[in-house]
Amino acid sequence: MEVLNQIEGVFQLIVQYGILMMECVGVTILLFTAVKSIWLIFIRDPHVRLTLAKGIALSLEFKLGGEVLRTVIVREWSELAILGAIIVLRGALTFLIHWEIKTEEASLK
Repeated sequence: MEVLNQIEGVFQLIVQYGILMMECVGVTILLFTAVKSIWLIFIRDPHVRLTLAKGIALSLEFKLGGEVLRTVIVREWSELAILGAIIVLRGALTFLIHWEIKTEEASLK
């Protein structure tokens, strides 16, 4: 029984590091995209909105991946409900941003 507890502890540690990595990648992408977009504003690039929307969408994908990974270590139904709501909201945001990207690309043609 103690071996199973140790395996579970190692598994939880791996999952927590995975979540941290996904979250960090998402934040890094978002910050990089924000800085790049600010630079594009100064040089008056007409594709600023498209660049920003694509960066936000990619960042949200990583953040969503972290939330999905977090479902592995959830212990209670209340935590799962909150996590489910977060996943639904981030999924909806990703959908809306992809729609905006398509609209922006169509208007640039």
